[in-house]
Amino acid sequence: MNDDHSTPQYNDLIGDILKRHTEDGGMENLKGQGKPLPKEYFSGDTFQHFQKIAKDAGYKPHWLKLQHEIRDELNDMSLQLQQDSTIDLKERIRKVNEKIAEHNKHCPPPFVKGTVNVHSIETAKKFWN
Repeated sequence: MNDDHSTPQYNDLIGDILKRHTEDGGMENLKGQGKPLPKEYFSGDTFQHFQKIAKDAGYKPHWLKLQHEIRDELNDMSLQLQQDSTIDLKERIRKVNEKIAEHNKHCPPPFVKGTVNVHSIETAKKFWN
């Protein structure tokens, strides 16, 4: 046991990262430094503020990236089916359905969508666009 009262009794991982980043000069010349925070930062929900800041910084949640990948894949398969209706898409459909399952695990409940088969690609494409 450590008798030194100035040393924390726990691991502050985020604090350690910020301290190291500050020592490396990463906290200098930050955008908006020295300016007051907008009033909107003090009203509403903390999670909503996080989402707005993350969106402004260009962050996309994993489920949204998957949604775009699935949409693009469905559009491509639809185009291939229009060009050659005898093409076998079983493996691609299986992979898309895996992505859909992953998407459904992480997305908000209203965005959960069903799996796809070769006969439902056109219908699914409309839901994913």
